[in-house]
Amino acid sequence: MVKRAFCTTISFLFFIITCLALFSTPAAADAINLNYANFPPAPTFPCVQMERWKVEVEKRTNNQVAINTFPGGTLLEAKGMMDGVIAGQADIGTICMAYQPGRFIITNATSLPLGIPDAKTGSMALLKLYEKYKPKAFEEVVVLAMFTNAPGNVMSMVPVRTLEDIRGLDLRASGGAAQILKAWGANPVGMPMPATVEALQKGTVKGLFSSLEVMKDFKFAENCKFVTMTETVIYPFSVIMNKSKFNSLPPDVQKVMMDMKEEQSLWTGAYMDEQIKKAIAWSKESNNVEFISLSAEEKARWDAKLEFITQDWIKDATEKGLPAEEIIKDIRAYIQ
Repeated sequence: MVKRAFCTTISFLFFIITCLALFSTPAAADAINLNYANFPPAPTFPCVQMERWKVEVEKRTNNQVAINTFPGGTLLEAKGMMDGVIAGQADIGTICMAYQPGRFIITNATSLPLGIPDAKTGSMALLKLYEKYKPKAFEEVVVLAMFTNAPGNVMSMVPVRTLEDIRGLDLRASGGAAQILKAWGANPVGMPMPATVEALQKGTVKGLFSSLEVMKDFKFAENCKFVTMTETVIYPFSVIMNKSKFNSLPPDVQKVMMDMKEEQSLWTGAYMDEQIKKAIAWSKESNNVEFISLSAEEKARWDAKLEFITQDWIKDATEKGLPAEEIIKDIRAYIQ
């Protein structure tokens, strides 16, 4: 009798557990899973913005969406990001348009030496430029955000105080930044940012030309003990999504993502500018990095070397059928 009652109790408990498993499954099990690829290491600002976007989208969709993030090129690498997202190897990805200047002609115009003062201003200028011209390069994807890094400076293993000091110096750069270095007489070396760590350690390059958050994010301050403040050029980035995957999402989820486009762009620009301040302080305090300011006369010499770049871009873009003069005029207006 006791044995039968025990078996009955066990059977009832099993029934209850089964019902709970069937009817109380966590919402995440039914979530739409999306893979988001990024190319730099997790601590860097493009990946920080990725994690922020993930958290906000999941929260604002009430966990209808679950986003799996892949930093550090673990799913797609930098130069294969755009085509990888188009092909569906990742649902979402972050691209740096400076890596393919011939493909992203309009948006890469923001990387010309036009005087963008900070990342927040650059991010809004880039997004407005995209929204106005809707470049054909983005036809096969959905743009979820646009942002830039802060203006570029020369980080080097040797001091650079004049134009004469930079001549012949091997410095990592890409896109428009490489053209600027060449105009100054340096030797630009193209490579993805993560590869620069080893290149500095081996002496393959003697520094780089980029925004200053990398001094801390990539620990470049350990090798580059000098920074020359040129405040010259930015790199444009975009978060893009496979169009078919986006179109398959419920309308309310699509709306959450589209409503976040400007907010995420602004947030990333503001975050970037704050990281620059922290990186400068950290570089000085932890690695005794010297920050070199050019005199007004010396800065004028550097700027004069770059005047042809925008004019050449206008000529080339015009020949390709683009309203080049208007694009430059718009960027300058957006900066203001």
